[in-house]
This record gives sequence, C-alpha cells and structure tokens, in this order.
Amino acid sequence: MTEYVDRAGLSVAAPLAELIENNVLAGVSADNFWAGYAAMLRDLMPKNEALLAKRDALQAKIDEWHKANPFDADAYRAFLTDIGYLVAEPEAVDIDVTNVDPEIAKLAGPQLVVPITNARFALNAANARWGSLYDALYGTDAIPGAASGKGYDEERGAKVIAWARKHLDKVAPLAGGSWANVEAMEVRGEMLLITTGGDETGLADPSQFAGHADGSVLLKANGLLIEIKQDRISPIGKNDPADISDVRLETALTAIMDCEDSVACVDAEDKVLAYSNWLGLMKGDLEATFRKGGQTMTRKMDDDRTFIAPDRSTFNVRGRSLLLVRNVGHLMTTDAVMLDGKETPEGIMDALVTVAAAMHDLQKTEGPKNSPAGSVYVVKPKMHGPEEVAFANELYGRVEDILGLPRYTVKLGVMDEERRTSANLAACLEQVKNRCVFINTGFLDRTGDEIHTSMAAGPVIPRGEMAATPWLKAYEAGNVDTGLAAGLSGQAQIGKGMWAKPDAMSEMLQVKIGHPKSGANTAWVPSPTAATLHATHYHVVDVFKVQGELRSREKASKVELLTPPIMSGRNLSDDEVVRELDNACQSILGYVVRWVDQGIGCSKVPDINDVGLMEDRATLRISSQYLANWLKHGICTAKQVEDSLRRMAPKVDAQNEGDAAYTPMAPSFDGEAFNAARDLIFKGEAQPSGYTEPLLHAARRRVKSA
Repeated sequence: MTEYVDRAGLSVAAPLAELIENNVLAGVSADNFWAGYAAMLRDLMPKNEALLAKRDALQAKIDEWHKANPFDADAYRAFLTDIGYLVAEPEAVDIDVTNVDPEIAKLAGPQLVVPITNARFALNAANARWGSLYDALYGTDAIPGAASGKGYDEERGAKVIAWARKHLDKVAPLAGGSWANVEAMEVRGEMLLITTGGDETGLADPSQFAGHADGSVLLKANGLLIEIKQDRISPIGKNDPADISDVRLETALTAIMDCEDSVACVDAEDKVLAYSNWLGLMKGDLEATFRKGGQTMTRKMDDDRTFIAPDRSTFNVRGRSLLLVRNVGHLMTTDAVMLDGKETPEGIMDALVTVAAAMHDLQKTEGPKNSPAGSVYVVKPKMHGPEEVAFANELYGRVEDILGLPRYTVKLGVMDEERRTSANLAACLEQVKNRCVFINTGFLDRTGDEIHTSMAAGPVIPRGEMAATPWLKAYEAGNVDTGLAAGLSGQAQIGKGMWAKPDAMSEMLQVKIGHPKSGANTAWVPSPTAATLHATHYHVVDVFKVQGELRSREKASKVELLTPPIMSGRNLSDDEVVRELDNACQSILGYVVRWVDQGIGCSKVPDINDVGLMEDRATLRISSQYLANWLKHGICTAKQVEDSLRRMAPKVDAQNEGDAAYTPMAPSFDGEAFNAARDLIFKGEAQPSGYTEPLLHAARRRVKSA
C-alpha cells in the first residue's frame, strides 16, 4: 500500500517526495516546488479535462456523420471544418527557436529511442554517439554469412574491411587511388597525406580532414565525423599495411529517453525508477552493473575526447548522444500525486519532474554537458490538434516559472502521430514556434488513430496494405512539407519512424536510406548497431540539400490525407480473414503478456513467423483497433477472434519458453495478460482515441498488487 505525505495540499507518494526533495531539486526550494505544483494542477487540470472531453465530443460527431452519409471528400472536409476538427491554416508559420544544440539544428543523423526504466539500455543509447563500423558489419547480416569459430574470422574480417573501404571511397574519396590500397597515413602541417601504391596523395576534398589524435584520424562527411583508428598490435591492425584497426562513426547524434510507449510505468514505484534514471543521465553519474559472459561489468557514461584540428588548435569531440526525454501525453492520470482525493495528470507530473532533473545539467560548470546550449529537450506525444499543443506550451511555461528558468528553456518535440494534428500541423507548429525543435511521423500510432477516427466509416483494408495507401503517403510527405515551410531546416529535426527489425540490417541498409532522401534529418533506430549502419546513409545523402530541393515541390494533398482507408464493396476470403486475425492476435498477445506480467514495455517480440520485431505500445494500438474495426463491420465474428486468441496463446507461450519469469497463458486462458488482450480488442472501439494505456495499466496494477 502506497504511503502518502502532504505537500502544499497535495497527497504525494512518499518515495516520489523523497526522490524530488533529496535528489532532484537543484536551486529550487521544496516549498516553492510543491506550492507551484499545487497551483499549476488547480489551474491546468480543468483545461486538461476539457481537452480530453473535446476529443470524445468530436469523435461522437464524426461517428454520427459516417453513419448518416456516404463518404464524399468535399462534404467530409466541410463537415470537419464546421465542427472545429479542421481549423484555418495560418498564412505562414516561421519557427524561431534559440539556444539549440547543433545535433538538432545543424546535423543530420540517426536517433535512438529507449525505455528510461532500463538503465543499461539508457546508457547504451547515451554512449551510442560513436560506433564501430567494423563491429556492426562483422556481427550482423549487413554482409552475407556469419563468422566461423569463436575467435576472429579473418575471411569475414576481410569482407568487412572491403565494405568499409568501399564506403570511404564513396563518401571521403582520395585524390588518387583507393582506400582499399592505403599503405600509410601521415599528418603533415594542415594536410592529411596518404600513401597508396607507393604514391603520396590526399583527400579529394582536403576540407574533409577534421583532425587527429594519437592513433586516430578524423574525417567529416556531411557534418558527421568518421574516425580511422590505427593500432599495429591489434588483431586487425597488425595485418593492415597502414595499421588501420577500425573505422568508427559518429552515429546516434540524439537519443530519446522514453517515459511513454516503451515503458510500463503504472504507479509511483515505476515513476521513481524512471525519474531516477533520467536524473542520473542529467547528472552524468548513472551506472548499470550486469553479468555478461560470466563476468560482472559496470557501464558508465562516456567522456568527451580531445583532438587536434588541422590548424593545430585543440577541440573536444562529444562522447555522448544529445538526450531528449519523452513525457507521456495528456490522457493518463497517476495516483503518485493526488489532489482533493483525485488522481492528477501524469503528463503534468512528467513535465515538472523531468525538467527539474535536467536543471542539474543546466547548472554544470565542468565536465560533459548534455546541452551546452542550455536547453532541455522534451518530446511530447499524442496531442490532438492545435489547442492541445497550445496547452503543452502553457504547461512548460508554467514549469519554467516554478523552476525559475528563462522562458523557452524547454524545447518541445511535437510527435505528428494523431490525425487531428496531421490535418492541422501548421496551426500546431504556430502554437510552439518558440519551442519546436522536432516533428516526426509514426506509422503505427498514426494508423491506429486513423482507424479509430474512421471507425464508423466502414471496414478498413488489410493492415499489410496500409503502407501503400494515398492517406499514408500524404501524411509522410505532408509532415516534411509543413516542417520545411515553417522553417525547421537548420533549426529543428524532421524525423521519421522506427526500423522495427533489429536483426535485419541488410534490409535496413537497402530500405532506410529512403528516410534521409525524404528530407528527414533524423530517423529512429532500435539499437546502437543499427544507428552505426544507418549513419552511413547520412554520409551519402546531404539531407539539407534535399530539403532545399523539396521546398519547391507540390504540397501533399489534404484530400488524400483525410480519405479513410476503407474496403468499399470488397470481400475477403475466409483464409484471408483467418490469416489476418492470427497475425494480429499473435502480435497483441506477444506484447501484452510481457507488459502485464513482467512490466516490460519494449522488447524484441517474435512475430507469427518468429521474426523478432522491436515492439512498443504503438504496435498494440494499431493491432487492437484493426480487429475492433473488423468486428464492428462483420468482417469477422467474436467467435473467430476468440478462437484465434486461443490458437495464438500457445504459440506465444512456446516463443517465450526460455524465459524463467514467463507465465504461460494456455491452457487456462484466464490470466490477467490474456484477458487484457481480449479487452483491447472487444473494448477497443470504446477506448479513448483507441489508446491501450487504460486497460494495460489496470491489468498491470492488479498483477503487481497480487
């Protein structure tokens, strides 16, 4: 049972109060903190509740319109305008943000997203600023085959080296010869001199030489650093004519520490863990101890490194990714802080506590800082339209006032993952034009909201066909179009979504180059290894040049964006329906059973074909809404769904049989996890905006209390 303490009229879970008062607060008195928190809640809770009520009211009107009208694009758009779902687009939006670090404003590269509740994962992401290209190629399917034996496989190593040298020829070519034939490297004056075939040459573009240190030469491609390491006694370097032992890449420029979809935080205990890890990252003292290969290891945050520039001056190279924190959205409440016997918005708590923790970084006078520019970066998800974005702007302004921070210290990332935000993105950006440093697209959440919003319009097309629909293409292109028109290029990130297959690096190398080519200066990856390989795309594609070219293209169609992906008069075979049900039910069960029973919010979950996919709650939203829609429109029956769930539960059990902490769902089919999966489907239409959190949280709390 949670113990509470009184703070300025708030009932605060004792562990949370202790963490805040003894560890989090820096330069702010506890009395002022709690008084400000209480006043903010009394002012903003009614506004938060009104915004959520408006979501429900708009959805009810949309449902009634679809029931009463055949779909017509012009009539539908007029209707959405009449009810205030669509707002007038501003004539021009010009964001104006200050004190933004170059990793966000001036550079293009991969972005990691990790659950903040796992300290080891968080540290891996923070340290993923640099990654070994040799290791990433050697240990994945990026190069066909696999290493033989336990030691170093020289044959595979030779393939890795050849791949890396070919890449250097492409992105940092020599004036003469090839990197494959480099025999020596020497820094002479301000020049990097390279010997190939007995002849001395240099870089085709000498400005790509960025600096050097003992055993390292730095190159630069499209702003990203490439470190060529020399070590004549290493297993690789000793056989290399130029002693080259590795090629290391600047990889995850930024990393999002997630308090939202990739975690399972349902109470004060969980939130204290999340906030403690974020605080450790902001202080720079977070550590994680674990067992690996029979040995105990401790991971810490990497330090910066010093290099010598071509002009002989010295400069520091950052050893850590720039960290952002993703707060929760506006929907959920928490019993960690109670007001007048009522749970309070979790998003307000996240805002105040995560920014307060980041003040330790803002106040540092020595050592590596997360934000040398003096900003706190918060990603705000699941906002519906400009009013909710304006509310976020007000919320973080109030946080700044409570903590004594200058206005707009907090920078916001606006996740474009809800239909009303996509349709009004320019108006949303207008509300945070002095804070916005990030927008992105997310296929899964956006499709989940598309299905929920259009639930009454008819049965949606099979999930596998969604990626080719006009609405989705308009969504992806429109996000970039709007971001560029609002001046994000050179000031902020335009991002794209996750590569969900952490073991399919060869496929990723072929496909994910499409993200920088689309004008996105960042895109999500599931691991440091994936970040290293994805970084090669940004060496090849000059994203800021692409953005300049895209400004003149025809803007994405709003009509296509607002056309629901409905099956019109199309019939599916029984086999097609069963296949879709099994795919969706297996996906739901595979994720829910870990979330509810073990509190795991993000992991590599095998799909129906046993392919590991990096899944978070967004997967659950699309799958549950998909089946809820098909149930509503008679594409499948409740019995068919029940049968599929019972077929798939034993498969999921078998996929997890190596996990000692796992509780099987079959043959009883009556555990909290199985029932939560059922509820997500059968109660999916009634869930607010199709979100999964209310049902998941309730089930997880019951498991924890048991």
